[in-house]
Amino acid sequence: MTHTLDTNSRQSFYLPALGQRIVKTTVAVFLCLLVYYLRGFRGREIPTEAAITAIICVQPYVRDTRKYAVNRFMGTLIGSFWGLAFLVRMLYLPCVGDSMLLLYIRMSLGVMLSLYTAVALRRSETAGQAAIVFLCIVISFPDISEPLRSASERIIGVLTGTACAIGVNVFRLPRVRQKDRVFFVRAKDLASNRFSHISSAVLFRLNYLYEDGAKICLLFEHAPAYFSLQMHEAMLNLPIIVMDGAAVYDPKENVYLSKEIIPLEDTLALRAYLDSLNLSYFIYTIHKNKACIFHQGKLHPPEKLILDRLKGSPYRSYLEGEIYDDSEIVYYKIVAKDSAVAELEACLKDFIDGKNLRTVCRPQSVPGISALYIYASTATLPLAEQRLMDRLREKEPDLRPVEIFSRKPYRSEHDAMHLLHRVGNAYEPLAFFGHPLFQKRK
Repeated sequence: MTHTLDTNSRQSFYLPALGQRIVKTTVAVFLCLLVYYLRGFRGREIPTEAAITAIICVQPYVRDTRKYAVNRFMGTLIGSFWGLAFLVRMLYLPCVGDSMLLLYIRMSLGVMLSLYTAVALRRSETAGQAAIVFLCIVISFPDISEPLRSASERIIGVLTGTACAIGVNVFRLPRVRQKDRVFFVRAKDLASNRFSHISSAVLFRLNYLYEDGAKICLLFEHAPAYFSLQMHEAMLNLPIIVMDGAAVYDPKENVYLSKEIIPLEDTLALRAYLDSLNLSYFIYTIHKNKACIFHQGKLHPPEKLILDRLKGSPYRSYLEGEIYDDSEIVYYKIVAKDSAVAELEACLKDFIDGKNLRTVCRPQSVPGISALYIYASTATLPLAEQRLMDRLREKEPDLRPVEIFSRKPYRSEHDAMHLLHRVGNAYEPLAFFGHPLFQKRK
């Protein structure tokens, strides 16, 4: 049975695992409050600056924590400097009188100075923080009697929060690697489209998981050529599933480990049916362990648009004429306008009834153009996953499959990083009492 972790499902409810960042942030905030408790602060007197800094600075990676900590500290220094200058100016050289409007104008000018100083020091990423700290210091004027103490406490708070965040983030919570799990991840959740390259940050995170020992199988809707185009730098430790589950492919050995071929009697009937409709179509075959694509019929404009884009790739072999006698047909592909493809799919429902065939409709890279794919009925992702698991279990009988999918389409690199972060949490979850350090020795 396959366990699925759906990152954006609206159809089912699940409780996510308690992530490392949540735990570390909680501990960092507690340490900040504890420091101020030991310093004698009580109740409302406990400053929130340290706790807020800790929440912001705790990040999934230590390098990010350092970056956020430096930015927040620099912003606090700039804002505190101008806040202290403002308070000293107003307390010891009063010239505002009773005009609150003039006071607010000067506060606004102080915000401008804080922002400008951050930009002038080439710390533009700290500008907003500097302006916020400035306002937090001066907003209570004239009810401030000790300007230096107010500014220094804010700086001390940031230093305390930063120290707690870095200290907690460096400490590695006990975790257990789930070496008995195989994670199935769709390639379309890691890249914007089938023609784009995976981003460097996502590739780095994916390879980190591979190197750490996570067993990850990538699922591709299309032929292996798209792996060569998108993710050839991925350090795979498992074969990949391609063509909507029609084949299991090993890129390292360049060999198909399994493939679901359309039965000969069904392919003969299908070709006769398509020819009777005067349709042109592509036939995707595997010949001597190589993918070969043949075109049948007159090439129509929508097909030519797609073919011109695909044919230039060195990873695909487009051929003219009749297919080789010993070729194994994996699927048929019909390219046309959206409306024509929808109409054809409806017509095919009656034709494939009782045959070992299934259809998949998918938009293409050209707007308004779709493609209809016709596979063997056994060419599905669940069956392909099962075939791969059976092969892997020959060496490791206790392996369990886990699917980690996203229902929403890819929007940005952040979506892919979030998905891989969930893979990491599932592969290496927090485990206090289940950790070997807490187990009784025999």
